[in-house]
Amino acid sequence: MARLLHVIAMLLLAGGLLLAAAVRAEDIRIQSVTLDAVDEGFQFNADVGITLNPMLERALEKGIVLYFVTELNLLSPRWYWLDEKVARSKQREALSYYALTRQYRLGRGSLSQSFSTLKEALQVLGRVRNRPIVANSELKQGAEYIAELRVWLDLSRLPKPFQVEALSSREWALSSDTLQWNVSLPMQKLQHGGRP
Repeated sequence: MARLLHVIAMLLLAGGLLLAAAVRAEDIRIQSVTLDAVDEGFQFNADVGITLNPMLERALEKGIVLYFVTELNLLSPRWYWLDEKVARSKQREALSYYALTRQYRLGRGSLSQSFSTLKEALQVLGRVRNRPIVANSELKQGAEYIAELRVWLDLSRLPKPFQVEALSSREWALSSDTLQWNVSLPMQKLQHGGRP
């Protein structure tokens, strides 16, 4: 009897893991990230895999604009208090669909780019390049910082009726896990005059 209960428990656990994997099939996954020194300070590049579930695809095709946020924070660890946020990079991008032209549009600030397929638009959305990191205070080379990167669907930018629906449905909760790692900043490139 105990062996039968053990087998049933293992089957339920395996079924739960498969269900969790199926639910997480439509998500955001950070695949790689690098920090680079540039003349003006620091920037980062990342590759992110973004997959929409059928509900989000339908909402997009019905004219709902989906806003995605990419945020990187540099934290200075403190043993006596919460870590101090010393630098940040945050950008919001809009993904929309135009039924008349049958094209997807990705908007970054005042710039936009059109794509014939959703797959192409999501690939470009997930290719984060040359994003500047704005420092709150002077960043020190060789100092250890904690870097955090997260990408998510910004539900606060949805039309109000969809915000209410998003609160009660997991299908709208599209987010990466927060990727956190320790980092020493690379040496800054030399500017004219030989000083970093």
